[in-house]
Formats: sequence, structure tokens, C-alpha cells
Amino acid sequence: MDIGLVIDYFDPHRGGAEHWTYQFAQCLTAGGHTVHVITQSAGHVPPDPGLHIHPLGRIASRLQRAEAAESKLRSLQLDLIHDIGMGWYCDVLQSEDGSRLAQWERKLRLLPSYIRPIKRLLIHWLPRYREFRRLMDRQFGEPRRTIVAVSRMCAADYHWYHRVSPHRIRLVYHGTDIHRFSPEHRPRWREPVRTEMGIAPQEVVYLFVGHDYLRKGLATAIRAVGRLVREGLPVRLLVVGGNGAGKYQRLARRWDAGGAVLFVGRVEDPVPYYAAADVFVLPTFYDPCSLSVTEAAACGLPSITTRWNGASELLCDGEDGYVLQDPADDVALADRMARLIDPRVRERMGGAARLLALEYPLERNYDEIQGVYREIRSKRKAA
Repeated sequence: MDIGLVIDYFDPHRGGAEHWTYQFAQCLTAGGHTVHVITQSAGHVPPDPGLHIHPLGRIASRLQRAEAAESKLRSLQLDLIHDIGMGWYCDVLQSEDGSRLAQWERKLRLLPSYIRPIKRLLIHWLPRYREFRRLMDRQFGEPRRTIVAVSRMCAADYHWYHRVSPHRIRLVYHGTDIHRFSPEHRPRWREPVRTEMGIAPQEVVYLFVGHDYLRKGLATAIRAVGRLVREGLPVRLLVVGGNGAGKYQRLARRWDAGGAVLFVGRVEDPVPYYAAADVFVLPTFYDPCSLSVTEAAACGLPSITTRWNGASELLCDGEDGYVLQDPADDVALADRMARLIDPRVRERMGGAARLLALEYPLERNYDEIQGVYREIRSKRKAA
């Protein structure tokens, strides 16, 4: 098939959605399909005869961006179009942002209660938010379009916030490259990374991976680490990704965790840091289905996340990770982190996490989406 993939940025080093789309495009071309990527811009991508990239250039307006993507797509002879959240001209919509309406509502929990009504009014009236609403109305409003939800949480949000009929929704969890993300990399990377970062052998390393520090709950993680430091526990928090660490460095100092929180910044390859870590933490306020949780599991790390992360649906609380009810509850997070100080508990839960990841390899994800493609083509032939 000739398949169109539509995404804002086609760059495997930019973020979770971009990395997944690149991996998925590789799977498609390896399967004999021709893939046309419509994007604002692309990062460094190795040559692939089955992959054709069509950069649109930087377009500030989301609506104009979607219109430009539609115009380009109409000029191509494609069998199926799969949009990752940028436009509205597609057969399959898979928003890696989930529902923006749900995301905005949950991010209000970051604000004091007396400010939330004012913020809700701003969300309703400010041009930026109104443009998002118009985009989402067209994305979710087409009744013949199939919606891929990357978690049950997203499926429920699409039904509740966007009135999408359940019969249009297909649930497909993310898959992970279980060979790239594996405990087998620990001998190579664990000691060199820990030595470079000044981490002592007896210290327990909690890893946070994410670019959006606010939404993904870094402040909660820092407060929890501060509590453990005050108890005299040998802990470090390794923060990979994102920009603007200054505010959070100051927060760490206020919570007596200044020396325990290490900011790495953006990296091209997170594998060495998974190898150096003991536990993964992501107390997120909203995540459709965090790839970093499944990557950590594939690396044999137990995760601590929240029920507002679609990936938490894959975890069994207390077996391969912990699932918190409140992303802002640093007391509960510190409690779960303290339980994982015991290396025997970490080993047991990490082993269970690796088994979980083996159930959701990238190949399963690819096959399930291919099944959605076949279903759409079958319906077309029947019509």
C-alpha cells in the first residue's frame, strides 16, 4: 500500500510521538509498503527507498497547517492516510496528545482552586485554545473516520469530551522495541553513567524522562525525593529531557534535595540512563500512554506513575509497578519510592515489568494497526 503518515515533526530524537512514528514508518517500509510522511520538518533520518518525506515548512497556525497537509495529501495517490494529530484529512486519526480538552481539564489541578474558574474562562475564549477546539471538531467530527486510542483512558475521553461513538474507536496500546530497551545493556552502561554523574554504588537512582516538566509531575517527584533525603535514605533523581531546569533546581534546594536531583537535559539515546537507573518515576497529570513507562519496563525497571497515564492500565499495582491516584501527592510517591529501596523488591518487580513489556513488543503494535488498515480497506471494498 501507499500510506500517508501525518505528524508535526518527523524526528526520532524529538519526543515520544515522533520516535514512535519513525519506528512505525520503519516497520511499514520493512513490510513492503511505501510511506509518504507529511510534516512541518524532519530531523536526520537514514535513507530508505520506501520512505518519502514531504516537508511543509514552519506554519504557526494549526488550522493553516492542517489545510496545507490536506492540500499536499490530495496531490498524492495514497491508499490510506494515518494522522498522528496534526490534521483532519485522514482515514485513521491517532492523536498522540490524547484529548486536549481532557488534558486542559486535568492540568487545572496544578493551579490553586480559586484560580481554576478563571483559567477555564481563558481556555474557552483565548484564540490559541479556540483554534485547538476548531481543529479537534474537524478531527473527531467526521463520522466515517476511525479513531485509534492508545489507552482505555483516551477512548473514554474521546467519547466523553468529543462525542465519538465507541464503534469508531479501536484500542491499540503502544509497543516497545524490546531489543533496544533491554536489561542486557546494563553491563555496558550502568557503571560508566553512574560514575560520570557522581552516583555512588549504594545510591538508589530514580529516573524521570520527559520534556514537559509541569504536566509530567516533576515537581511532585522532587518533593518526594526531598522527603527521602530528610530521612537519610541514599537516593538520587536523574532527570532526562526537557529545558528550563532552573525553576526545578530551586525547588530541589527548597526541599533539601539540591544535591540529590541531577538534570541531564535532552539526549539522543535514553538507553544508557535506563541502564543506570533502579526505578522509573512519572507522576504525570496527563499522559495518553507514556512510551517511557513501557521502555522502562522493557529495561527491567519497575515504574511509579499515576492513573492519569494510559500506560498505567498495563501495570499491576504492586507487582510490576505502582499506580498513584493523585499526581500531586508527594507523600504517597515518597512512600512507594521508599518501598523500592529494598533491592530484592526491585529485582522481583523489575523482572515482572520485563515480562509485561515482552507482551507488548513493537511488532504487536504494528500488527494491530495493520489490522485497522485492513478493516478500513475491507469496508471500502464492501461499499
